[in-house]
Amino acid sequence: MCGRLTQYRGIHDFVAALNMPNALANFVGEVPLERYNVAPTTQVALLHLQGDLLHADMVRWGWRPHWAKDRAAPINARVEKVAHGPFFRAIWPHRAITPIDNWFEWVDEGGPKKQPYLIRRRDGAPIFCAAIGQLPDADEGPGEHDGFVIITADSAGGMVDVHDRRPVVLTPELAQEWIDPATPKGRAEQMVLHQGEPSEVFEWFKVDTAIGNVRNNGPELIQPISEQKP
Repeated sequence: MCGRLTQYRGIHDFVAALNMPNALANFVGEVPLERYNVAPTTQVALLHLQGDLLHADMVRWGWRPHWAKDRAAPINARVEKVAHGPFFRAIWPHRAITPIDNWFEWVDEGGPKKQPYLIRRRDGAPIFCAAIGQLPDADEGPGEHDGFVIITADSAGGMVDVHDRRPVVLTPELAQEWIDPATPKGRAEQMVLHQGEPSEVFEWFKVDTAIGNVRNNGPELIQPISEQKP
């Protein structure tokens, strides 16, 4: 986890759910994103604070430090190590939120292909994933080395049957605190270690294997198999 996600609402829908009073610097666009099959290395809508402005930017999913050119850029960072390991040291202070609608996991159930599952909040609200990254600068704009990773933790409860890792998801109130540059690093670490949303907040179901092809995109990809039209 987490290797595929959706962002089909508009950025204003995500910002409204985040409920921040800050003015928005929107570099994502005004229309719904309508992305039902977002893969690593692509540009993903991200929210972060610079000064008093809440910035919405498109940022590459995946990041590595300049000295790690011999390995692929990770897309996730383990919460147990992210604050203290050397790999993410440069971007640990640069916190962001990846607002998503759902994410997907694949389970080996003995068939010819692994079975994909969609995971979403039971209440249908947006999901605010804790992230860190090398983010676009308000003055200089996007840079060629910009990128981000989603912080993950061990799964719990029934979600373990789908995958042993999951994104650290924060409530809107904690998400606001997470991206606030004034939040101390120690407090930020405790938030992602201990205050992520529990597995009971989520539900999951089988979806069509078409989600496995990154060229596919459309609302049919997020329908439960039992509800899909023949």
